[in-house]
Amino acid sequence: MVLGAIAVMVVMLAELQDDASAEFAAATASRDAVQGEYYARSAINLSRLLVAAEPTMRQAIAPLFMLMKRTPPQLPVWLYADRILGAFNDKEAAQDFMGLSGLDLSRGKNLGLKGGRFEVVIVDEDAKINVNMGASNEIAHVRLARELMGRMAPIQYDPLFSQRDSTGNYSDRLAICSAIIDWADSDEQLYSCDLTSAPSSNAVEDGWYQLLAKPYRRKNAPYDSLEELHMVRGVSDDFWSTFVDPEPTDPTKREMTVWGQGTINVNTANPFTLFAVVCSGAPTADICNDATQMQLFVTGVMMAQSLAMGAPLFGSPADFIATMKGQGALGPILTAVGMKPVKFQSESDFAKSISTESKVFSIYSLGVVKGFKRETRVRIHAVVDYRTAPSLGDIAHAMTASIAGATGASSSSATQSTSSTQQDPNALALALQASIGGQLLYFAVE
Repeated sequence: MVLGAIAVMVVMLAELQDDASAEFAAATASRDAVQGEYYARSAINLSRLLVAAEPTMRQAIAPLFMLMKRTPPQLPVWLYADRILGAFNDKEAAQDFMGLSGLDLSRGKNLGLKGGRFEVVIVDEDAKINVNMGASNEIAHVRLARELMGRMAPIQYDPLFSQRDSTGNYSDRLAICSAIIDWADSDEQLYSCDLTSAPSSNAVEDGWYQLLAKPYRRKNAPYDSLEELHMVRGVSDDFWSTFVDPEPTDPTKREMTVWGQGTINVNTANPFTLFAVVCSGAPTADICNDATQMQLFVTGVMMAQSLAMGAPLFGSPADFIATMKGQGALGPILTAVGMKPVKFQSESDFAKSISTESKVFSIYSLGVVKGFKRETRVRIHAVVDYRTAPSLGDIAHAMTASIAGATGASSSSATQSTSSTQQDPNALALALQASIGGQLLYFAVE
């Protein structure tokens, strides 16, 4: 009887221990997940501040460019965010930051993380083709159509457009281009991507989606996410891996976006996106119709970007146009390697489709918390728009004016001061003022 009681107690204790261990592990995982999320949030906020500080950094080098009679270009500080923000990360990242900057962090207070770290990658959305231009005006439609057709133009992609897709149908370049634009525009009229004639607006959009096994309708509204492209006619897995997101684990390789200004930053775009942009403005150029010329252009851009190590190559859209025409500082180099000069249909229109300054960025932040034989990882993706963000100089000027106003009003009584503060007509405007860290367009904990 005693042995039976002991056996029952052993079973009960084993079950209790299993339950307690499971609950403890779940509680620990939840705690680490919260901690990891806030590590990632910290990296998001630090990254927003880093990008916001770039115009101030640019002013420091402005005199040098003034001597050369050039406009100082935007500094791509976001490419080195992981190293620059190392002072606020774990011990290894702090050591890397000290080696980069030559600063001694031993006297700093409240710096660094204990028990975890963050990893951050900032992606320039203005370096990619914005498919949401299909939801804009007719000029944006034409620009997007030219960029899409330019990107899909090389003959090596012919097999991709001559095979049946998963639904058993054929979708050529024109059909896919039109489908991407028609998904986002607000009308029910077919848009023609035929660049040899005027875009058609009389035909009705095709009924391809209603013929599917599980039919659905076009959205006729802007894309909410890039993944929505999977619902568009002709956007197969092969198309996605070739033209949209060639390497899902590396967001910097992505070629399309649903955010951005609409113009392409020629300093940060990859060679294939630059090729699409050039061919959108010069569809009859040799680099758009000759595979050898295309290879020379792509190779030349790759070499120039690797030698520059992230430094901007062009100070203005005019510099890029001059280079493609074989002029300027880089044009003769491209001509020397055999690339023929490009003649644009309209240089003024083409200049409106490119830029040398980015304003919209994706921040991918990963918070990592180390545990016993495991790691807890929390990933956050945020998209930030700096088009309306004030600069650090504007903020400093506003703070100086505010302090001066407060000092001038200090001679009045405390009651009057309190009353005037509560009735300040500028209080609402100050509360609604754009943040120096930009405006959040998208935020997701993944």
